[in-house]
Amino acid sequence: MKKVSHSQDIARILLGTFLTFAGTSHLTFARDDFQAQVPDWVPLDKDLTVLLSGGVEISLGLALMVLARKRKYTGLAAAAFFAMVFPGNISQCTHHRDAFGLDTDKKRFERLFFSLYSSHGHCTVREYGIKKPKLKNNRL
Repeated sequence: MKKVSHSQDIARILLGTFLTFAGTSHLTFARDDFQAQVPDWVPLDKDLTVLLSGGVEISLGLALMVLARKRKYTGLAAAAFFAMVFPGNISQCTHHRDAFGLDTDKKRFERLFFSLYSSHGHCTVREYGIKKPKLKNNRL
């Protein structure tokens, strides 16, 4: 296993804590706000979608905190999760749905960029040992 820095361990634990808290909020006090993010094309009931995604988020958070030796896989799973829920952020923006204090189109639009930026940070090439493709003459 590749040696990680103390700051990388702290970041992993903080992300795990955040995901566990966010997942818990799906199941409790922020349930209505999360339902506002579920796109209309999702074939499940909005409440069921929020409950299921909350369970996944709690599981990912706990895995990130507890399974340090599996950080490559838990990190990739977290990155995949963020990619799968991103359409919800787009849906909230395009349907002008107020939730989480995002009560203007400008705030909802700015959140899209924050979501993209933060998702990229959860799965970096160096952290998870994914090899960059070798380029020959700037081509794959």
